[in-house]
Amino acid sequence: MAPSFTEIAYRTMQQGRSLAGLVHKELSTKVMEVVAPDVVPKTEPVPSEMMDALRQSLDELHQRDWQDSESGIYPQSLLFDIPWLEWAERYPRVWLDLPSNWARRRARDVKDIPDLANRDLYPDYYLQNFHHQTDGYLSDHSAELYDLQVDILFNGAADAMRRRILPSLQQGLKRFAGRAPGSLRILDVATGTGRTLHQIRAALPHATLVGVDLSEAYLRQANRWLNQSNKPLVQLVQGNAERMPFDDAGFQAITCVFLFHELPADARQAVLQDCYRLLEPGGVLVLADSVQLKDSPQFDVAMDNFRRVFHEPYYRNFISDDIDQRLKDAGFSDVQAESHFMTRVWTATKNSSPQHSDSLT
Repeated sequence: MAPSFTEIAYRTMQQGRSLAGLVHKELSTKVMEVVAPDVVPKTEPVPSEMMDALRQSLDELHQRDWQDSESGIYPQSLLFDIPWLEWAERYPRVWLDLPSNWARRRARDVKDIPDLANRDLYPDYYLQNFHHQTDGYLSDHSAELYDLQVDILFNGAADAMRRRILPSLQQGLKRFAGRAPGSLRILDVATGTGRTLHQIRAALPHATLVGVDLSEAYLRQANRWLNQSNKPLVQLVQGNAERMPFDDAGFQAITCVFLFHELPADARQAVLQDCYRLLEPGGVLVLADSVQLKDSPQFDVAMDNFRRVFHEPYYRNFISDDIDQRLKDAGFSDVQAESHFMTRVWTATKNSSPQHSDSLT
């Protein structure tokens, strides 16, 4: 069957986004080589076979994204729901931000963050310039550029990667099919600017959505994305994912996207244990993050280059970590995982134990 006009439009748009990301990275690298050659990261050449595998994997991601929208898992309009005008306005600021990025690289300064009156709210590992970005995660400037920077990094595939959580999320919520949709509560951990919640709301418009994040600035940006329209409000809460400010068993689903590679190992385990605490028995956790060496050894050079180019102090440990076992250690069962392009998605369930609960009453 010939592709529809909408499918052609989607694929053309994704090809354009991919090209734009590649061109930006190529140009910015060339400029760095001329203006700040002493801070150019030493990366390994990517073999042609790996480049071919990456292109094929990206094509498969887009194919899966299209098929899931066509089957109704999420509306096709979501594929085109991109803040083009805001990104166009912010794009020059990405370039203007590069000199300070290079200066931090030259000085090996990864603690160049704003003065904080409430510094005790943040764990030490959080107070640094992840990705070498200005202000870390602690300013409106950083929050306003983040989504565009991530989209460039992944050659326009960031939203398609985030959407890989939606089929597992919907499948996990089928355990609560007898309940009114509005009674289902979904928590997005480390919600950042709210792009993941934006995807979830399109797929599950009647669910009650909550987002938690450490950054007040990123929550302000999320509020602008999510709560400045006539769509259902999303509750946004500042809090540490290792111990979130919510009651036990209050959510039927929890999502977490692109957080774990920025956590030290003990914090990863603490977050999983708190997610288990917050889920109602039978609830589902859907976690998405970078692929790892075990499941995607063909991309080992790409993973190592990512660590070399960006300040990601816990990434090397993460790509060798056993997340399946961590989920089981936290109490989860039915652990499953699959990889899509540079993202791996884990799904796990909190055991239902009504007989145990009855014995306690």
